[in-house]
Amino acid sequence: MPYKLIYPDSYTRRARKFLLKHSEIHSQYRKTLELLELNPYHPSLRLHSLEGRLQGLSSVSINMSYRIILALENQNKEIILVNIGEHDQVY
Repeated sequence: MPYKLIYPDSYTRRARKFLLKHSEIHSQYRKTLELLELNPYHPSLRLHSLEGRLQGLSSVSINMSYRIILALENQNKEIILVNIGEHDQVY
C-alpha cells in the first residue's frame, strides 16, 4: 500500500513560490513526490532524520541542491510535507 502525501496550506504556498523561481526542476520535483508515495525509503531520495530544532522531521533530496522537509508517519502511512527549498534555507 503506498503512502499518502499530505499537503498543508503552508507547504503548498512555499512549494508554489519555490517552483515559480525554479521551474527547471519541476519534473524532478514531480518524480520525487511520486517516488515518495511509492517508497519513501528508496535510496535515490536519501531520506534521513533531522536533529536539533527539526528533530522529529526527515528530509529527502530533490537533487543535490534542493530538499523537502517532511514528517513521516509510518503507522498511518502518511507523509506530511513541511518545507521545500535550498539545502541551507530549509535546515
